[in-house]
Amino acid sequence: MSLRPVLETRRAQPHIEGAGVHLHRAFGFGDPSEQDPFLLFDDFRGDHPDMYAKGFPWHPHRGIETITYVLEGEVEHGDSLGNSGVLGAGSVQWMTAGSGILHQEMPRGNAAGQMHGFQLWANLPSSLKMTAPRYQDIQGSDIPEVVDDDGTRIKVIMGKMWGQTGPVDGIAADPQYLDISVPPGVRKTFKVDTYRQTFAYVFAGAGAFSDASAPEGVLIEKDWQGQEVNIRDLSGNRTLVRFGTGEEITVQAGEEGVRFLLVSGAPIREPVAWHGPIVMNTQEELHQAMRDLRNGTFIQPAH
Repeated sequence: MSLRPVLETRRAQPHIEGAGVHLHRAFGFGDPSEQDPFLLFDDFRGDHPDMYAKGFPWHPHRGIETITYVLEGEVEHGDSLGNSGVLGAGSVQWMTAGSGILHQEMPRGNAAGQMHGFQLWANLPSSLKMTAPRYQDIQGSDIPEVVDDDGTRIKVIMGKMWGQTGPVDGIAADPQYLDISVPPGVRKTFKVDTYRQTFAYVFAGAGAFSDASAPEGVLIEKDWQGQEVNIRDLSGNRTLVRFGTGEEITVQAGEEGVRFLLVSGAPIREPVAWHGPIVMNTQEELHQAMRDLRNGTFIQPAH
């Protein structure tokens, strides 16, 4: 088995989106080939409604799929087709925007005012850009969780792992989407498809993802005893880890353990014309989407 090398480790950066939602963006609106078939990944969390309550009011999507995973609080959603619902803690929504949809997402905190969730955008190939929109709403109780003898826990949202299959299906990128918790001090190896684009996103604790050489972590400046010093920091909270090709990834959990998402998908390798929440293959298709928005034909009739 070959270990996947770590190509890059970087911190998610603070952004404000929607009507004023404070979030951290791990990637998005950069080079679309970097994470193909994935386009954007946001971590939205807050301990007070001021950080998230204004939400994401009505906006369009075309040509992509959005994956929302809620850890704390709720997300109320509605769309131009008359669909509506509430995503509770632990639940997932996989929305195929396809030919076009207008929707809104409004976060709400838990009893303590806390809200935490993730949103991932996955591209659609040209053959499915104008497919009919659809939803898959998955309750947390329907997501299988498997626990290894060493205490490692995996929630299998999409794909297969350790004999379990996630409940989300029929996705163009055929991705694997796992929520993994590794106990303190445990070193763990996970198999991944050799040629799929793969990343990990650490959102609790810390861990070192290693390849053939000893992991060094990220060189950062830190104030220590009143002086700025350079230290090697393990991949910690709100950290994206990009991997090269290989059959396995290995993580060494820190003293508090580590929890991360492990996501992989088959690259589409097609041209990308991108404007906000609309992603097509050509500039003309993008211009047509803008015209459709202006003249009221963005929502395609059901067939």
